[in-house]
Amino acid sequence: MANLKEVRIRIASVQSTQQITKAMKMVSAAKLKRATNAIIQLRPYATKLKEILGNLSASLEASSSPFIQEREPNKVLIVVVSSNRGLAGAFNMNVIKAANNLIAEKYSEQLKNGNVSIVAIGKKSQDFYEKRNYNVIGNNNEVFSALTFENVTKITDAIMDGFVKGEFDRVELVYNRFKNAAVQILTTEQLLPLPKAEEAADVKTSNVDYILEPSQEEIVAQLIPKSVKIQLYKAVLDSHASEHGARMTSMDKATENAGDLLKALKLSYNQARQAAITTELTEIVSGAAALNG
Repeated sequence: MANLKEVRIRIASVQSTQQITKAMKMVSAAKLKRATNAIIQLRPYATKLKEILGNLSASLEASSSPFIQEREPNKVLIVVVSSNRGLAGAFNMNVIKAANNLIAEKYSEQLKNGNVSIVAIGKKSQDFYEKRNYNVIGNNNEVFSALTFENVTKITDAIMDGFVKGEFDRVELVYNRFKNAAVQILTTEQLLPLPKAEEAADVKTSNVDYILEPSQEEIVAQLIPKSVKIQLYKAVLDSHASEHGARMTSMDKATENAGDLLKALKLSYNQARQAAITTELTEIVSGAAALNG
C-alpha cells in the first residue's frame, strides 16, 4: 500500500493534468467552430468548379494545358498535410501511415530509384520524413499561422511550376477530410495531372450547354490552375478542421480518464489512511493493555 504522501502527490498531479486537458478541449472546440465554418463555405465552390470541369471534359481533352497531360510517373511528389502540434490522438500518425502505404503500394520502384519527393505541410510530417532522409522540398510549417488562400497558393504555384518543368510526373495529395468532430476520413487524391471527369468519382456531371466567353481555350487555361489551387486549399482547410476535431476528442477522453484515475487514487488514499488509523489504534490499545497487565 502506497504511503499517504505519495498518493496525495499523485492526486495533485492528476488534478493539474485534468485542468490542462479540459482547457485544451475548450480551446480546440472554439477553434473547431471557425475552421468548420471555413471549410463549409469553400466546399460548394470547390464542388461546382469540379462539376464545370467535368462538363467541359471534351474541351479539356482538346486543350494543350500541361496540367492534364498524362506522363509515365517516373518522378512522384507526395503532398502530406499534417499539423504543427501533437496531442491530437492518432491524427498525424494516421496521415503519415496513409502516405507511406501509398508509396509502398504504388511507387515502391520510384522510391528505390530515389524519385519520390515529399512536400510536407505541417511540422509533424516535415520532421518525420526529414529524419528518415526523404527528399523533403521546402518548409511550409508557417502556413497554419496565417491560413489564407494566398499563402496556400504559394505552395501550389511551386508544385505546378515543378510539374510543368518536368521535375514531377505525378503529384498525389494525402490528408484528413473533415466529417465531424469525432470522424476524420483519410483521403488520397491525385492533384496533378488533373484527373479526367470519368476518373473523379466524387464529381457529378450533367449535360450543360455553357456559353463560353471569350473562348474555350482561354477559360480552360485559367480554370485548370484555379481548380488545382482550390483543391489544395480545400485539403489544408479540411485537415485544419480535422486537427481541432481530433484534439478536442482526444482531450475530452483524456479528461475523462483523469477523472477515473482520480477516483481510483482517492480510493487508494482513503484505504491507506484507514489502514494508518487502524494501525495507530492497534498500537494504542496494545500499549494500554501492556500497561494494565
